[in-house]
Amino acid sequence: MADTTGTAGPSDLNDQELLARHAAALDLFGDRVHAIGADQWDAPTPCTDWSVRDLVGHLTTEQLWVPSLVRDGATIESVGDAFDGDVLGPDPVASWDTAAAASREAFGEPGAIYRTVHLSFGDTAADFYCGQMITDLVVHAWDLSRAIGADEELPEDLVAFSLHETKPYAADLAKSGLFAPAVEPPQDADTQTELLSLLGREV
Repeated sequence: MADTTGTAGPSDLNDQELLARHAAALDLFGDRVHAIGADQWDAPTPCTDWSVRDLVGHLTTEQLWVPSLVRDGATIESVGDAFDGDVLGPDPVASWDTAAAASREAFGEPGAIYRTVHLSFGDTAADFYCGQMITDLVVHAWDLSRAIGADEELPEDLVAFSLHETKPYAADLAKSGLFAPAVEPPQDADTQTELLSLLGREV
């Protein structure tokens, strides 16, 4: 399920700005999914032990969880193993598109961003969950870009948002095993390099 480790807290953005960032992050990752060549699904990625298909499957699963958690108020236990295994099927691009649309719709429902979601580490504000989902999409968009040879430059507003969101709990992410330990960025690192280094990427 979602990469959700840390102490819950609201984003600094208002709800419409946060939803706009989420939509943009979905579009960013989705653009890279649509750019995957037919012969690239088994290619390696910067994520250890993950192929391109594994990476897209992970992000697709992340989006599949959103309606259950945000719209339905489900718990991890009540959802169970519904999203385990291969969620991509014979048409992985279509599977991503369907999951992304459902995630966008669930977060965009009136009042959804103010709800409480039941995550693996406890009850959490939906806006915090949304912020973590944005960061996950942004960082993995870079992973996917590198894997398939697409443009690795990420939108500055999404990068700055993700860095701001991640800094308070970056150490917890490394301990969880969801991300590699941080690497030291160059002294003149730009915001994107700082974010990727914080999450264990060798740029």
